[in-house]
Amino acid sequence: MKAIQFLIGFALLALASSLASASDPSPLQDIFVAINDPKDGVFVNGKFCKDPKLARAEDFFFSGLDKPGNTANRLGVDETDANVEQIPGLNTLGISAFRIDYAPYGQRPPHVHPHASEILLVLEGTLHVGFVTSDQLNNKLIAQVPKTVSAM
Repeated sequence: MKAIQFLIGFALLALASSLASASDPSPLQDIFVAINDPKDGVFVNGKFCKDPKLARAEDFFFSGLDKPGNTANRLGVDETDANVEQIPGLNTLGISAFRIDYAPYGQRPPHVHPHASEILLVLEGTLHVGFVTSDQLNNKLIAQVPKTVSAM
């Protein structure tokens, strides 16, 4: 009798375990286009998002990075951002871009990028760039003067 109960219990356990499955789903959907009006949106990553079925091409493009900035200011620098505020389709993707224009001897004050990266391309002129490591690496300065891209 105990053997039959064991076999029935084992069979039920085997049957139940064949119905179970586990997976690691992607934490993000394909797109979460940011919107300012919360009435029809879902709150994700600090922004309300529109229904993905209503996404348009304009949600993923920005035409401002090709225009030189006005460097006639105290620091001689102008920055044009291209983040989720300008490109709503970037929401939840963790990326952004920007353009910086410098006047001769212009400078950008030190700033921080916690858990972020920055890629720099110098198109004309010479620029001294660098960063300071965290306390774990003794606040070491890593700096360089990148080569200028020459026109073809």
